[in-house]
Order: sequence, then structure tokens, then C-alpha cells
Amino acid sequence: MRWLLPSALVRELDPAFAARRSRRTLRDWLVDFSCFLAAIVLGLAAAHSTGRDAELPSALTYLDQILGALSCGAVWLRRRWPVGFAVAMLLAGTVSDTSGGAGLVALFTLAVHRPFPYVAWIGGGTIAVLPFFYWFRPDPNTPYAVSVAFSVLLLGAAVGWGMFARSRRQLLLSLRDQARRAESEAALRAEQAQRLAREAIAREMHDVLAHRLTLLSVHAGALEFRPDAPGEEVARAAGVIRESSHEALQDLRQIIGVLRAGESGPDAGHPQPTLAGLGALVEEVRAAGMRVDLAGEVPDHAAVPAATGRTAYRIAQECLTNARKHAPGALVTVRLSGAAGDGLTLSVSNPAPPGRVPHVPGSGQGLIGLTERATLAGGRLEHGPSDGGGFLVRAWLPWPA
Repeated sequence: MRWLLPSALVRELDPAFAARRSRRTLRDWLVDFSCFLAAIVLGLAAAHSTGRDAELPSALTYLDQILGALSCGAVWLRRRWPVGFAVAMLLAGTVSDTSGGAGLVALFTLAVHRPFPYVAWIGGGTIAVLPFFYWFRPDPNTPYAVSVAFSVLLLGAAVGWGMFARSRRQLLLSLRDQARRAESEAALRAEQAQRLAREAIAREMHDVLAHRLTLLSVHAGALEFRPDAPGEEVARAAGVIRESSHEALQDLRQIIGVLRAGESGPDAGHPQPTLAGLGALVEEVRAAGMRVDLAGEVPDHAAVPAATGRTAYRIAQECLTNARKHAPGALVTVRLSGAAGDGLTLSVSNPAPPGRVPHVPGSGQGLIGLTERATLAGGRLEHGPSDGGGFLVRAWLPWPA
């Protein structure tokens, strides 16, 4: 028969559900004692009125007072079974006047702990019983209509107070849940920001150090491949290795300085390269023995926005590094074009390398990082083999008007 009962009542009849309830706090004990005291006071007032009714049989008077005492004692169970307690008080209130105080407490508890449909059904049943109760047991000192109206007013006050307490409790729970959710979202945003910062630092370290370390690898491989090279070439390669090692160490120190000092201070890190430094980059790789042809249709590199210029510089740097590793001796062509409002186009191409190419290991992540960098800047990057066995990288970056 359990499937015929309301879900809330089924949960209250389940011992496992009752055992999972939390223990009462000091505030709960104070509220329960206040409700118990209120039920006793109202019950004593009703008992005094019943005792003055000479027409009421003594057996019914004793039954009324016994039910009233039991109802007051049952107030301590109101938290565990609010629906069952309210139904019991509805039944007891049909024959007992002294259980009226406990009935008010039952409706108040039901309004606090259960949704409105339960309150509407049980409260409506209580109000429907009141006219018949006062018809069979009228108060000799109060008119019939006044008794019914006053009882309905008390029931409405108890239900309204309970619904207000329930709404306030739900509001506090909602605010607490929103605070927890806001803290969780803030923690997730902080974690995501840290992850993005780590990825940005990793890309920056790759862009900065890969260029230097590739020079070391190429020239060290050349010395290994040509141990009988003239002394001038050996000295030149050794000088490039020494200079590149020193510059790589300086770049690494600057990046670590940014990590230690933080990015909010005025001295946090070194100035980032822009498109104006592209010429110095080309001269540097030319000094290392690489053939590079720089052609551009952008007369004023300083007019390019800093973020766009820095992205173009990093793309060119990575492309020159890859060309030095995989196409040594080939002529690398770097071309710039574009204008404000049309965007900036950068292309780096090289033909197939002449002769035998020494194997230089690589992770293959450079082009992936360049594509991601261009996409984050709002542009696009294409790369792949060109005609004749060469390789071409073309990037387009936004340049606002």
C-alpha cells in the first residue's frame, strides 16, 4: 500500500531515511522547546474553556485533555515526520479542542519543511473541519462566526509564518550555493589562467631558445661533419657557438626573471620584440652563414601594432630556425606585405636544400605552435611543401585601420 501514499509521507515512514537526518543543533532545540511551550499554553487555554462548558460530557472532556497532552508531547517529533504529524493533528483536532495549539505548530512545521501542495491539502482539510467542530462544540462566550473566523486567522498566520521561514531558508541556501559556485568558478578561472600562462611561457621559451640552440646544433654538426675544415671556418663556427650560447643563457635568465618578478611590476621582464627587430634578426642569421633575402612592402614597421608585429617576428624567427635545420645552404626568402585595414601578410619560403643534409632532430611542435599563435592573434597560418621540394609558410595577421 506504500505506493498509495504521498512521496513525502513514504520518505518519513522509511527508517533508513530517518536515520540519515542530521543531528539537532542548539538552535533547533530552542525552537522545538518554544513550539512545545506554545502548544502547552494554547492547549491549557482551550482546556480552561472546555472545563467551563457544563454541557460537555465528562468522558469527552477527559478524552479531549488526554489527546491534547499527547499532541503536545508529539511536538518533539515534528521535524522527523512533519507530514505525518500534521495529519495526526488534523485527526485529533476533530474531537479535541486542547490539541489546537499542537495543530498550529504542525501547520507551521509543515509550511517550513514541505512544499505548498502539502500545506494546501492539510491546511484546507483543517479549515473545512472548523465549521463542523464549532457547530457541535460551540463556545458559549463567543459567537459562532467569530470563533470560526478567529481560528481561520490563526491557521493562516501559522501557515504564512512558516512559508516565510521556508522562503528565507531557501534564499539563504541559494545564496550559499551561489557563493560556493562563484568560488568554484573563480578557482577554475584561476587554474585556466595559470594553464594559459604556462602555455604562453612555454611558447615564448621555445621561440627564444630554439633559435639560439639551433645555431649551436647546426655549427656543432658542421664541425662534426667537416673535421678537416680550414682553421678560419672552425674558429668562425666556434665563435658562433660561443655567442649563441651566451645569448641563449641571457634569454633564459630574462624569462626566469619574468617568472620570479611577476608580470605586474614595472621591471617585469625585458621588452618583447616587434616587427622593427626583423631586420636585426635577418642580419644575425646572415652572420651565422645563412642566406636570407628580406623583401617587404611595409615601409614603416613601427606603424604595425605591437601584438601583430611580435607575432610576425616570432613566426619569422621560427621559420628561419626550421630552414636552418632542414634546408642548410638554401636561399630563404622572407616577404612582408600589407597595410592598415588589409592585414599583414608574411611568407617564408625556401627551395630544396643542395647536397647532403645532416640530420638534426626536431619535435615537430614548432609549426603547431605557430599556427596556434596566429589563430590566437586573430589570423591564420598555412604551411606545407612547395614546388621543387621546397617549403612555404604563409601567415596573415590582422592590422586594424
